[in-house]
Amino acid sequence: MKRLTQQTLGEEEELSRAEWAERYRRVRAASGVICAPLAAEDYVIQAAVEASPAKWHLAHVSWFFETFILCEYMPGYQVFNPAYRSLFNSYYEQVGEPFSRCARGTLSRPTVEEVYRYRGHVDEYLLALLEERAELPWPEILQRLEIGLNHEQQHQELLLTDIKRNFYANPLRPVYRDDLPLPPVRRRPATQWVEFEGGVRRIGHVGEGFSYDNESPRHNVYLEPFRLASRPVTNGEFLAFIESGGYRNPALWLSDGWARLQQEGWNAPLYWERQDGEWWHFTLGGMAPLNPDEPVCHVSHYEAAAYAAWAGCRLPTEAEWEVAAEDCTQEGNLRETGYLQPIVAPASEGLLQLYGDVWEHTASAYLPYPGYRAAEGALGEYNGKFMCNQMVLRGGSCVTPADHIRPSYRNFFYPQDRWQFQGFRLADNL
Repeated sequence: MKRLTQQTLGEEEELSRAEWAERYRRVRAASGVICAPLAAEDYVIQAAVEASPAKWHLAHVSWFFETFILCEYMPGYQVFNPAYRSLFNSYYEQVGEPFSRCARGTLSRPTVEEVYRYRGHVDEYLLALLEERAELPWPEILQRLEIGLNHEQQHQELLLTDIKRNFYANPLRPVYRDDLPLPPVRRRPATQWVEFEGGVRRIGHVGEGFSYDNESPRHNVYLEPFRLASRPVTNGEFLAFIESGGYRNPALWLSDGWARLQQEGWNAPLYWERQDGEWWHFTLGGMAPLNPDEPVCHVSHYEAAAYAAWAGCRLPTEAEWEVAAEDCTQEGNLRETGYLQPIVAPASEGLLQLYGDVWEHTASAYLPYPGYRAAEGALGEYNGKFMCNQMVLRGGSCVTPADHIRPSYRNFFYPQDRWQFQGFRLADNL
């Protein structure tokens, strides 16, 4: 994935290096926990171009620390394997020629065992660097370390989404985990409309915490008065769209979306299956009956926009979403709850499920904010070069780490993508 921070750590803002080391250990250990249920064969599968093998993810995040920290700042550091500079490079053209993304599943070697040795090698030297007493540019090193830790958290989310996509390609429908907690049993609350005044508002990252460069600069936007649905669209509501012929009506669809629907034969969200006249869906806990009250998930931007047109509404802009989220508590069904699946919204007032459950589609193209400048060097490729032909999503999902979200966070994917935990809520003008 593709992010970068512009914030420079001042001396008064630095955590002690011991605290940075502990945070590093914690984040790195979480990747191992995610992969613990996998068999060796599971690490190599790549069922779709967008779904990288688990083994590649584990190696790539280690490559990031090695390339951008150890090779740059560790005196006398020796790389684990020179061939990895290309093999586990995702898209950093200034570093070298990346290995083909669509061929990552052909890499039977290095073995899973060797990839874990690579991770151990990087961990040993990175932690040693944090104990180094030589005169080094520590604010710059710690800035890159923070980017790397957030980068690994992004790949932890991708690990779970890609494991799900890769397992689904197997007709045995293998179960990633059979010990996931049961979600709460409740009925979805009725949709309410929450109204917002128009006018000039400010969006973009604010405060001293971490952010990626695509969240800045903070700037003014003008909004017409609008309203947002109190919760995301549910499976049952989306099923009504299907049964009304929504996938057969070109009048509802953007042109590119209708072409994609015909090309790929879409007739329901990804992972939905009809069994004996009933709808089921594939989850990280295996096949399960479709709960009509849970947020609809694994729909593309095109499907979300078609549903909104069918409902006589629209998708919110990213500015509307951020303004609405500013005063909402940043909590929800995120990775730490353990469900790894969207759950039914609680009965409450105001906006529900803004954070967690599903990344929410917006009507906004992924573009630079006014005054944005990509950083110099290879790390400048993290975000800026992707600001074309993609759409913004907001809020985090059920597989997003809880400390990885904020109102200004901008995720982005191509409008045809469906393998992420993506859903949507409706918006309308006042």
